[in-house]
Amino acid sequence: MSGFVHHPESAVLMPRVHSSIVSMLEHSCDEWGPQPALVCGEQTLSYTELRACVLGLARWLVQAGAKGQRVATVLPNSLLACIAPYAVAAAGAQHVPLNAQYTGRELAYMLRDSAPALVLVDDALRDKVGPLVQDLAACSMVCSAQILQQLPAWRSELQGARLEALYPPAEAPAILQYTGGSSGFPKGVHLSHRAIATNVSQRESLLPVGRGRERVLCVMPLFHSYAMAMGLFLCGYSGSTLVVLPGYHPERVLEAIAAQRITIFPGSPTIFTGLMACPLFERIDWRTVHTCYSGSAALQAETMRRWQAATGAPIYEGYGQTEAGPVLSFNPGGGPVKIGSVGVALAQTELQVVDLATGLEVLPAGEQGEIRARGPQVMTGYHGLPVETAESLRDGWLYTGDIGEFDEDGYLFIRDRKKDLIIVSGYNVYPREVEEVLFTHPDVLDAAVVGQVDAYRGEVLRAFVVLREGAVFDAQALAGFCAIHLARYKIPAHFEQRPALPKTSVNKTDKKRIKQWVLSQAPAEI
Repeated sequence: MSGFVHHPESAVLMPRVHSSIVSMLEHSCDEWGPQPALVCGEQTLSYTELRACVLGLARWLVQAGAKGQRVATVLPNSLLACIAPYAVAAAGAQHVPLNAQYTGRELAYMLRDSAPALVLVDDALRDKVGPLVQDLAACSMVCSAQILQQLPAWRSELQGARLEALYPPAEAPAILQYTGGSSGFPKGVHLSHRAIATNVSQRESLLPVGRGRERVLCVMPLFHSYAMAMGLFLCGYSGSTLVVLPGYHPERVLEAIAAQRITIFPGSPTIFTGLMACPLFERIDWRTVHTCYSGSAALQAETMRRWQAATGAPIYEGYGQTEAGPVLSFNPGGGPVKIGSVGVALAQTELQVVDLATGLEVLPAGEQGEIRARGPQVMTGYHGLPVETAESLRDGWLYTGDIGEFDEDGYLFIRDRKKDLIIVSGYNVYPREVEEVLFTHPDVLDAAVVGQVDAYRGEVLRAFVVLREGAVFDAQALAGFCAIHLARYKIPAHFEQRPALPKTSVNKTDKKRIKQWVLSQAPAEI
């Protein structure tokens, strides 16, 4: 096979690999028991206390009949959101982490598709989730207060207990993580225990963390694969302290960086841009922060330059997707950081750029094509979607749908996306889902949604609508209608009325021409 293949085993060594996040946590608890593991507001758990809570919840889940089943969680950032992934794994169940900000419509589809035996939900969300669970066969809902009231007893009674007896089989399904679907419906990604635990070690191969001494700030939502990989599991692997904020608020993030003496800050382009725009930014002492990570969306070169000049902390940009456990590449901590690049492949990971026509010809450095990946962190497939699985997994390779190229040093550059995926503030949005909601509006005859570059969010959605005869265009009303059915980040930032949408020769909406409109015209503000 000719062409350029980035295969870094000879250059990058793998650190210790665990069979699951449960064995990974046990190892860190043995080494760093008294060390603070989690800080969430006024609440703190040491590693010994975290292990006790994980064991207590795991046993509770087994008694509730969760072993061998799926357990969905609908939790905002909290102590319980950190405990649950470990406990579900230790209970021998598959975790289905769901976004607490999803609307009932969005949650209903994923709950029906995943068919969990139990749903662990935050008390504030019981009215939204409760009716959805009632529609599911053989499924029960447990509110967070019922679990939280038992944590003190578990912390004291199970202090000396161990997790070894609860290690799950390495190849068993660990997580069913939902990601956007080109059909308008999200796809569930199956990841094994080995895939997730190995990916943590793979990340460590390029970005080693100081064991037992880092303080990592988590502002990303913990249902998201990026927050789990680069926050929760990074700390669980290294014995570091994870400081959890309930969500992103610029002033609170900046205050936490100073007050909590943060050393590692995983963020996203939207977060970095927003923090630099905050008046408090210039008054923060950044001397404790030595490393920042960026993922989930492309980081603009100017944002990286401004951030590093202001804070002195380098941003290491990486690349991955839910289907890859999720990390595939990163700018290495021990090598050059190339602005605009997502770095080099992790240990035990092969990355190739192949031709778009067949996906078989490996292209040389400097030529653009589709990125494909192979490694132990790759998914086993999409839940209940054999056709989509066969399209993405071919001959052992994961075809990412992203367009990229390598330079002569083996650094990967993302150039475009083959699919229609739009990334808004780090969240994956497929326009088809938004269009389907607009089609249900009584005044909308036709609709098309495309992405538009945005300096703050990376991309925003722009909707073009054709109204029924006699209807009056009202952008605010359309946005309000979308808000009923979609999470906030899926709501178009701009709406524009058109007498008709361009069509191809087979009467499909011509997205290419619509994207040309976006490039040639100023946006119509809501």
